[in-house]
Amino acid sequence: MRAQRVAVLGASPKPDRASNQAVRRLRQHGHHVVPVHPAHDEIEGLPVARELAAIDGPVDTLTVYVGPRRGEELVDPIVALAPGRVIFNPGTESDVAERRLREHGIPTLRACTLVLLASGQFAA
Repeated sequence: MRAQRVAVLGASPKPDRASNQAVRRLRQHGHHVVPVHPAHDEIEGLPVARELAAIDGPVDTLTVYVGPRRGEELVDPIVALAPGRVIFNPGTESDVAERRLREHGIPTLRACTLVLLASGQFAA
């Protein structure tokens, strides 16, 4: 499996949160992780991008851990980031955001990043 550069939108410093678990498990699987959150400087020892526009360089996968309304507000910054794909984790799904991203040629997937990692399907 090829290591990817993965941005975790809505990353949390709280270990019990799925977004924090995703940061940790992505790293355990050898991926380069960029946590994204406007209110934190560091999560799991990694520097945090305060916004998507602060991410320098390409992103293979953007995994989303923000609510559907917030995700819809972030479509333009996601399009500008131009990730290889966007994963909408359970509870983040938005028909509007997904349609708009696909219109810009960005593939979307409704899935759980943690399950994809555990089942060996993340890189698929």
